[in-house]
Amino acid sequence: MRTRAKHPLPVRAAEILASLAQHRVLSTPQLAALHFPGRSPRSAQTALAALADAGLASFVTNFGSRGAPRRCWYVTERGARRAQEAGLIEEMPRLLDAEAAAGPLQAHTLAVNDVGIAFVAAARERGEDFGPLGWRHEVSHPLGPGRRAGRLIADAVLGYLRLTEAEIVFEQRFLELDRASLPVGRLATELGRYGQLLRARGKGGEPLWRSRYPFFPSVLCVLAGADPAALRRRRDTTIGILHRDSDFTGSPGLSIRFCLAEDLAERGPFAPIFTDARDPGKPVDWLGAEGGGTR
Repeated sequence: MRTRAKHPLPVRAAEILASLAQHRVLSTPQLAALHFPGRSPRSAQTALAALADAGLASFVTNFGSRGAPRRCWYVTERGARRAQEAGLIEEMPRLLDAEAAAGPLQAHTLAVNDVGIAFVAAARERGEDFGPLGWRHEVSHPLGPGRRAGRLIADAVLGYLRLTEAEIVFEQRFLELDRASLPVGRLATELGRYGQLLRARGKGGEPLWRSRYPFFPSVLCVLAGADPAALRRRRDTTIGILHRDSDFTGSPGLSIRFCLAEDLAERGPFAPIFTDARDPGKPVDWLGAEGGGTR
């Protein structure tokens, strides 16, 4: 019995499926920003409806703070396999069903993806390389040899290819997205654990992180989930606690920078919107440059 050959996916459709596979849940406006920049919202809506009709993607509907309905999309198993066959993802992702896509982690996942989208927009503007697959969620790192040593799971890891006058630089960053749901002390403790990762050694004494990163990435902590004044107080309190945290103070090579999600969305990562935990008096961009606009 003959089986019908699969109709080849249009490139943009395959790219959308890859984004959904890698980023778990994306809203319609987020997908429009990633894959239809400068186009009308109808372009994204039409493409997504076609993927849903083909059984490659699905959505849940929730309601924002003002009661407006919003579709949040996720990839189906069939859609993930098509993205993998197209060579856009290396392995099958952890798949969500409708319940998981609408579950309590949705807001956090969407907020992490908003951070990635801000970097995508900046890279497009500057002619640099950070595309829709430029960040990975929940990247696990061992804190020592053996299971008992524990692990640190970053909310995401970003990889940005930056151009300078003299060279091409691949920048990597750990991302922590705080939605003002944790007690401030626990947030500081979670951030300080990156000091444990920096100091973690294998059985031969080699830094465990070096198998993945040529240089230890800085940590970007993006604050969301409350009004700006409350988030700035939360930032300042967290920095004060970090200055008494032995994991942070004992790891001089650890850099942690804070920004508000609202500032990142409005001004982008190359604006001086970040506060460095070690020198909080000088606003910097995501690379640590005063004044922003690093090139």
